[in-house]
Amino acid sequence: MSTVMLTSKEQKQSTVITVHNNHPIGGDITTVIAGPCAVEDRDELISLAKQLKAMGVHILRGGAYKPRTSPYEFQGMREEGLLILQEAGRAAGLPVITEVTDIRDIELVLKYADILQVGSRNMQNFELLKEVGKINRPVLLKRGFAATIEEWLLAAEYILAAGNWQVMLCERGIRTFEKYTRNTFDISAIPAIKYLSHLPVIGDPSHATGRPELVAPVAKAAVAAGADGIMVEVHRQPEDALCDGFQSLLPEQMQTLIVQLQKR
Repeated sequence: MSTVMLTSKEQKQSTVITVHNNHPIGGDITTVIAGPCAVEDRDELISLAKQLKAMGVHILRGGAYKPRTSPYEFQGMREEGLLILQEAGRAAGLPVITEVTDIRDIELVLKYADILQVGSRNMQNFELLKEVGKINRPVLLKRGFAATIEEWLLAAEYILAAGNWQVMLCERGIRTFEKYTRNTFDISAIPAIKYLSHLPVIGDPSHATGRPELVAPVAKAAVAAGADGIMVEVHRQPEDALCDGFQSLLPEQMQTLIVQLQKR
């Protein structure tokens, strides 16, 4: 990069983002974000959220808008899903994060979510990045599955340049020739981002591996490499999930992972 970027450490030292419950992201605490890939059922999500809170999860995740590869797959519950997610978060005392996929939905999502996520498919949706740059709300920007580190940082630059410095980056795996895992988790990207940028970085071992037996070891590797937190998909009945159940942990597996992270 030929100029000093807003994302660069030359601009400022490490950014710490505080969500509405005063939880710091980017500080000394390893932030744990967990929940189902998609909001599916009100009672089930409220119960799961309370369980996740009790085991030490800091932020509840759940998708209401689901950009799927196939148009025939479950696309999310939209505003009804947002309402359920907010209710579950409040019932458990957890802030919530959910994905926004369209500029037209930003105002609606802001009514319900504490943190907005820009997914990998929208990492270079520059108009969307500009618009979330105008809001006063934390944004998690996932790395595109074919994006270089430079392209990822430049995507974040769009948000910062529009005025929103509450940005965290999420490494969720990139596409390579390897077929055993869903994607290839780029562990080197985490220390690279920490070296190049002041922004917090989160690891997503669920999308990176696509295999529940690999989620815990990759999550621990991400934290060991310097990640400020992890984001993990959790579902009580993964075999019945409407979205990405194959990569979700059971609650008891998530509990074990949190205990292991606390011992590090």
